[in-house]
Amino acid sequence: MESGTFLGLPNYDSPAELKALLETLGFAMQKKFGQNFLIDKKTREALVSFLDIREGTRVWEVGPGLGAMTVLFLEKRASLTAFEIDKGFISLLKKFFLENAKPDFILVEGDVQKNWFPHLKAHGKPDIFFGNLPYNIASEFISSTIEAGVIFDTMLFTVQKEAAERITASPNQKNYTAFSVLCSFFYDCKIVKTIPASAFWPQPNVESATVLFKAKKDFAEYKNYKLFIKIVKALFSSRRKNIKNNLGAWMKSNGYGDNTDPVLQKAGLDGNLRAESLTLYDFLRLSDIMSSLGQK
Repeated sequence: MESGTFLGLPNYDSPAELKALLETLGFAMQKKFGQNFLIDKKTREALVSFLDIREGTRVWEVGPGLGAMTVLFLEKRASLTAFEIDKGFISLLKKFFLENAKPDFILVEGDVQKNWFPHLKAHGKPDIFFGNLPYNIASEFISSTIEAGVIFDTMLFTVQKEAAERITASPNQKNYTAFSVLCSFFYDCKIVKTIPASAFWPQPNVESATVLFKAKKDFAEYKNYKLFIKIVKALFSSRRKNIKNNLGAWMKSNGYGDNTDPVLQKAGLDGNLRAESLTLYDFLRLSDIMSSLGQK
């Protein structure tokens, strides 16, 4: 399917043309949705090159906007579901793609944070989850999929560079947080591209980076993931406090009593350590031990 199949597409590399299109149709950029268009063709093509897309590959795209990435997926004959919240963009996406790309294009209208899980329940998981995520929802959105226990085979998300560095951080690095641990639980995460602000219109005030998430097979069936997530959050709840203090407070408030020392001893962990020193396996070992205790 060639881009010529889709009529009336704007020049996605031209801020002036995009601006004129939006102004002609009376659309206002919605700052609350964090809208920035990726106007660099080489970058768009590079993002697609990180993914194994063949005819029929099921792709979810978050925030397609005017369809600059959408058209690339459809040209590869992917089976594409796009989640868009902006009513103006929705009307244009329907005009550009809906008629010419049926049945390979589904448009889900509304907030992806509310819609992704019901859509998954109704239609199953995609092969690839893709998005240039608005900076104001990126971390929360990715965390919500992990906390729901939903593992996608491949995700490719462009986020604020700082968020990308948190996703991929290792123990004892300044960006290592509970978010880093949660991402590493289900996925091998790698920054595959750094994108300058100049590649977007309007230009954001920060650099962006694209992170490739590949599902780990080891932890896909880990039964205690909900307890694991609670313990990770508890140990990072106050970064200045050591793990003995944070874990002890959480155990007392969650019905485990005052068993902090035996738990840490069994896990082989020094209570004076801080959470940012612990590896993924340290957190997993703690959650296994806590699971064996059971709530009082």
